[in-house]
Amino acid sequence: MKDEKLRKFAQLLVERCLSLKKGDMVLIRTTPLALPLVKEVYRTALKKGAYPFIRAELEGLKEIFLKDAPEEVLTFLSPFDLREQEKVNAILTIDAPYNTKELTGVAPERQVAWQKARTPLSKIFMERDGRGDLRWCITRYPNNAHAQDAGMSLEDYADFVFSSLHLDEEDPIAYWDGVSKDQARLISILEKGKEIRVLGRGTDLTLQVEGRKWINADGRKNMPDGEIYTAPLEQSANGYILFSFPAIYQGREVEGVRLVFQEGKVIKAEAQKGEEYLQRVLNIDEGASYIGEFAFGTNYGIQKFTRDILFDEKIGGTLHIALGSAYPSTGGRNFSAIHWDMICDLREDSEIRLDGEVIQRDSHWLI
Repeated sequence: MKDEKLRKFAQLLVERCLSLKKGDMVLIRTTPLALPLVKEVYRTALKKGAYPFIRAELEGLKEIFLKDAPEEVLTFLSPFDLREQEKVNAILTIDAPYNTKELTGVAPERQVAWQKARTPLSKIFMERDGRGDLRWCITRYPNNAHAQDAGMSLEDYADFVFSSLHLDEEDPIAYWDGVSKDQARLISILEKGKEIRVLGRGTDLTLQVEGRKWINADGRKNMPDGEIYTAPLEQSANGYILFSFPAIYQGREVEGVRLVFQEGKVIKAEAQKGEEYLQRVLNIDEGASYIGEFAFGTNYGIQKFTRDILFDEKIGGTLHIALGSAYPSTGGRNFSAIHWDMICDLREDSEIRLDGEVIQRDSHWLI
């Protein structure tokens, strides 16, 4: 990886995404594969007077834990994890897995039990995010596992990642400031609306958004970024939606997902592949069957599906819905142990209507 791009990458993460300042405690979650970027972030954070500390996951340990831990260990929630979630000022996740399919051999019920036991961590995270006293960002470091999922060589995948981050710009921070302004103009229209209707292939879904806040995802909590999202009124979703791409959660792919909603709740869930896992996750708790996030992908520089939600949910001309927890910053009240994003492609044969007026057709904004 080129040193200059890594330097710009680290600067983008530390200065714009996390806005680190003197005295901040920043937790960096990653794997050893991301060491070149971690070093640059570590150095840049120290120069800001922040206190960075590292949690590096080693290859294969999570699989061993989920397969072999006794039930009482599997569902144990460490007080250290709780304290960490309560006290850090910022969390940076630099994802660089050894194998994105590592957990596919784990029994789904054990994976669900582990996830459910960690619900208090999700609750603390969401509450602190809603209050604005926790800064966080998720990003990727180019690695062979993600390159293989995307059907690319490592070199081509690295070019794809750095291009989506706009590190070729003389000033990437200024670029993302421009994205923020452009998306703010769209939000100024959306926030005046009450009802959204989505029409497309296998899709006719209506939901209410009156009184909810639209969030400008402009390169702070995700990098790369490029989306506009809110939380619909919890009991407002009615109709059905077909998701164009595989829905991936905890390393498992579920293909051809079709959901039917009535008064906000999923009353029917089908999938061409992985339906049993879909049903298990939807039954993890009451909130898992309700929509926590509704979002438009606005990054038209990303057009290829890569099997990585960080990039795929940003594809310009798509929308995504997350089942489970809402971000309190949107005004959403739904809570769950899960937040599962699923993507619907609107680049052909589609319309988005706001209070009956067409505002997007075949991925092109008309406002």
